[in-house]
Amino acid sequence: MALQTGFTVSEATLIATAISELARNIVSYANPGSVTLKPANGANGAVGITIIASDSGPGIADIAQALRDGYSSSGGLGLGLPGVRRLMDEFDINSRAGGGTTVTVTKWLP
Repeated sequence: MALQTGFTVSEATLIATAISELARNIVSYANPGSVTLKPANGANGAVGITIIASDSGPGIADIAQALRDGYSSSGGLGLGLPGVRRLMDEFDINSRAGGGTTVTVTKWLP
């Protein structure tokens, strides 16, 4: 989809990396969940891709902490959500204890 939208192979690889990380988080912390890709149309004719990763898992108790480089609740490297935020142009996360998490990210064509 990224290539069809007009992203380069390198940009598509970065988008795939973000998708993979979001999907891994669902499998690791909140299975089941879903990852949805859809075309994005912004102001002034901007074109891109929006990815929505959502689950009904336990939620993230401290979002600010989860977005800190190096923080991991599972002993990993702690690069997941902060890395996704760096790779994408827009990043939004909503979570509540016991109510799941939804991460919405968008990458715009340069």
